Amino acid sequence: MARNLDLTALRSFVAVSDAGGVTRAAGFLNLTQSAVSMQIKRLEEALDLQLLDRAGRGVGLTAAGEQMLGYARRLLALNDEAIARLTHQAYEGEVVLGVPSDIVYPAIPTVLQRFAREYPRMRVTLVSSYTRRLKGLFARGDADIILTTEDFCGPEGETLAEAPLVWIGAPGGVAWKQRPLPLAFEHNCIFRAGVQEALDKAGIPWVMAVESDSTRSIEASVSADLAVHALVAGAEPRYVERIPHGGALPDLCSTKINLYVAEPSHGPAVDALAAMVREAILPPR
Repeated sequence: MARNLDLTALRSFVAVSDAGGVTRAAGFLNLTQSAVSMQIKRLEEALDLQLLDRAGRGVGLTAAGEQMLGYARRLLALNDEAIARLTHQAYEGEVVLGVPSDIVYPAIPTVLQRFAREYPRMRVTLVSSYTRRLKGLFARGDADIILTTEDFCGPEGETLAEAPLVWIGAPGGVAWKQRPLPLAFEHNCIFRAGVQEALDKAGIPWVMAVESDSTRSIEASVSADLAVHALVAGAEPRYVERIPHGGALPDLCSTKINLYVAEPSHGPAVDALAAMVREAILPPR
């Protein structure tokens, strides 16, 4: 007899994988942690496979889980496409969401998936850029919602979280031991001046070894151990790591993650997307 996969359980499985844990996935799905855990357990029992590796501090995927993830995404995408095409939705139009490139992950992809399910006939344009440009777009009315990383919050915004900056480098890299310290930053990175100031105060000589307008170029240079970089804790790409400098590099300041929503709001869909972003970024309670 053919067996059927539970799409609800698959959706929970994908959310846990994308969010990196059950707690944050539960928030994305508007479910309790126990409900998400039960769905994952039911999926594992149906397949007679262990999909999640729960041995470490976080939640990872087993080899079977990695393979299942690809199938799960395809099944859910086909399900969501069928529903979107065959059912009428009240909302049509476009929402422009601006997010600094260094905090797109891990929250924003899950937010976009959730919004697409609930508003399948709404188009979301994601603008990934630096904070100064995003605030300019917002001021001109060219963005409905923006997230920013900055030292303060304007009167029209709200601070969702505050996170420290951390030093990152290549896994097992040695660039952080070099003097002068080789840095890699985008030209318009809002953290650049603060990092240089911290190094100057600590008496550590530095050189801007890599400059670019592309986040990908910076990440590639850092992962190749050509230089070091600093970004928001929790937003590190998988192919770099926090530098275990043991105090050899100065502590860095924290940054506020702020949310700005156009006023007056451009419709219920904008308000809904803002609520989803807010829920995804706010720290778990």
